[in-house]
Amino acid sequence: MGQHINIPTSRTQCIGGYLAQPEGKPKGGIVVVQEIFGVTAHIRSVADRFAAAGYTAIAPAFFDHLEAWLELDYDEVGMARGKALVGELGLDRPLEDVASAAESIASSGKVGVVGYCWGGTIALLSALRLGLPAVSYYGARNVPFLGEKPKAPVMFHFGENDPSIPPEAVAQHRELLPQMEVFSYPGAGHAFNRDVPGDKHYHGASAMLAWQRTLEFFDRQLAGA
Repeated sequence: MGQHINIPTSRTQCIGGYLAQPEGKPKGGIVVVQEIFGVTAHIRSVADRFAAAGYTAIAPAFFDHLEAWLELDYDEVGMARGKALVGELGLDRPLEDVASAAESIASSGKVGVVGYCWGGTIALLSALRLGLPAVSYYGARNVPFLGEKPKAPVMFHFGENDPSIPPEAVAQHRELLPQMEVFSYPGAGHAFNRDVPGDKHYHGASAMLAWQRTLEFFDRQLAGA
């Protein structure tokens, strides 16, 4: 369903991206923001699912700023490398890339953002600073930004057994952004949406419910349903 494309950025360098398009007229556009592992087969499949649901979906390859089309394994080595890369990227460049990716699919209609893990925080910042409706999955880096005034709605998903996001952090989302929807899922931990074969983090019931809520959010915010 998808294809690899180049995305012009606000800087001199283009980055890659994975574009998945729906059949027929799109209901809107969605920028899919990766975990710390790159635009992996899993992230591409997420984009494909949004396309199957009627949205133009684009997943920017943020790591192209540092190393072309990098996909890391879901293991300790990949995690260490991914953490180093997102630390080197910072937040400004990824936000600029989200804006560029959103502009590239603007012909699809209103554009929103969904992000996972590191991408969950980028999604939050996209709502706070870019005014793009966003869904943030288990963003462990969210808390320092919760005091900013949102320019667009945000929906949050958290696993109740996530060791990287304690209950107090989830409570801060509800306290500081009471107008936003914050969902927590019993039995789920971090990365509960990552349905990679053999991945111990995946929690099917929670992932399905979060997916339904995410689609309802985008149908309201982007498609006007």
